[in-house]
Amino acid sequence: MLIFWIIVFLFSLAAIVKGADWLLTSSEKIGLALGLTPFIVGVTIVGAGTSLPELASSLIAVFEGALDVPVANAVGSNLFNILIIAGASAVVAKKLAVTKDIVDLDIPLIFISTVFLILMSYDKQVNFAEAILLLVGYGIYLAYTVLYHDDQNSDELKNQKSKRPQIRALDIVILILGFAALILGAKFLVRSVIELSTLLNIATGVITVTAVAAGTSLPELAVSVKAGLQKKADIALGNIFGSNVFNAFVVVGIPGLFADLNVDEKTYAIGLPVLIITTLLFAISGISKRLHIWEGLFYILLYIVFTVKLFGVI
Repeated sequence: MLIFWIIVFLFSLAAIVKGADWLLTSSEKIGLALGLTPFIVGVTIVGAGTSLPELASSLIAVFEGALDVPVANAVGSNLFNILIIAGASAVVAKKLAVTKDIVDLDIPLIFISTVFLILMSYDKQVNFAEAILLLVGYGIYLAYTVLYHDDQNSDELKNQKSKRPQIRALDIVILILGFAALILGAKFLVRSVIELSTLLNIATGVITVTAVAAGTSLPELAVSVKAGLQKKADIALGNIFGSNVFNAFVVVGIPGLFADLNVDEKTYAIGLPVLIITTLLFAISGISKRLHIWEGLFYILLYIVFTVKLFGVI
């Protein structure tokens, strides 16, 4: 039975990641065809799209009664994004130069969203009112991001009409298939996590904060490492910011509308403190406008220590 549920976990993970990719690709094209600017599409559809696997699995988990999954999912994904994705990108690039926009806008927002998530989780629960506050926080983030970039994108809207792609029937089919794969993949992923938790006598939160979070973030890792090799810091680090803010506010906020969420003991005692330390270190690296190879190696080492500590090896 153990081998069976490991196989189900891996296939479900593949389905949820591929489904999110199809959904993201078709949604992006449809958004542009409807007249949205590339910037707005990037902030809303693309920014949220990279975290669709986390959102889908967290929602399904709530309906399956696994109420400790959403917070563990958000915490684990955000840790993986910073420590492994940013860390590996810095290692392959040897040094990533951080732009002024990242220092002025993205780093403060990622830090604020992390603090917000920790405050909401402080009593080991996220209730309906706190979920609403998280979603309001994401709305403010979206509004601020759009207003901040408004002047830089004023000419983009004028030229957009002549560049609109055409919506084809295939785009709609891919959208539907992507949504179906995402939902079915998430359903079986959550089921396999619950079964593996029982068989291995490991809390669902621990499996979620490690294996699920890492698995759903592998596509972003591939993109960021490739960008790091090409010395494209904005691309290498860009998806981390939008994804972390979305995870903190929405991946916890939306499931919290349907049930009071729990924070499992390991996520509370280890995950949340490591997340605030990690985000603070990342902010300091950003302020220096450089992410060096030694920082990248330190981030990866910190993630290994976190994982080992989570499983009680040390």
